[in-house]
Amino acid sequence: MALSHEDQTRIDLAATFRIIAHLGMHEAVANHFSAAVSADGKQFLLNPKWKHFSRIRASDLLLLNADDSSCADHPNVDATAWSIHGQIHRLLPQTRAVLHLHPVYTTSVACLATPHIPPIDQNTARYFNRVAVDELYGGMADTEAEGARLAGLLDGKSRLLMGNHGVMVTAGSIGEAFDDIWTLERACQILVTAWSTGQPLRVLSDEVAEKTARGWEGIADFSRQHFEEMKQLMIDADPSLLD
Repeated sequence: MALSHEDQTRIDLAATFRIIAHLGMHEAVANHFSAAVSADGKQFLLNPKWKHFSRIRASDLLLLNADDSSCADHPNVDATAWSIHGQIHRLLPQTRAVLHLHPVYTTSVACLATPHIPPIDQNTARYFNRVAVDELYGGMADTEAEGARLAGLLDGKSRLLMGNHGVMVTAGSIGEAFDDIWTLERACQILVTAWSTGQPLRVLSDEVAEKTARGWEGIADFSRQHFEEMKQLMIDADPSLLD
């Protein structure tokens, strides 16, 4: 019997947590992912407060409504998660998946005086002129006003480099969001490693960087298949994520 849209989304999102834990990109029992399950984007799944990514199952995910402020009072809803993810799903209905992480290399780049990702290879070029930057970190994002501010920064872009904080990636599918945040971390790892040599960077021309970025945008099926392969690896390793 075919799975419902919500059930399939639960499995895909649970798998994403397991993949990120497997790759060592998690932040203890912090950080949150969400995925919309309704046509208007306002009903969404979110991981419960302070549960390690490696243990999350499909049934653990909370079903919330971005228009229902009482969701903030749920004992398993983290205040920062509700403030950020709730507002993004309320204000940006085209967004189907929202991944927020503090991965080492991307966060390192976010901590620069001028956070930026110069195009020096195929991975960094994916983000040429395609990343919004927030330079107004003011502590824990635990208010709806702060969530709305972040949603405003994402309007017109799908990635947000959060200065002194981390990164947020949004996409039209969980698979595309996963591949994007994975490639962004890899891009920043390459960039930080290149900077660490102390040698000048050979930065791609704007023309080549733009051509490369558009090339990435034309192969969303690559991103989705990367996710499907990783998802199957996680299911094979521990089928409990399907529960």
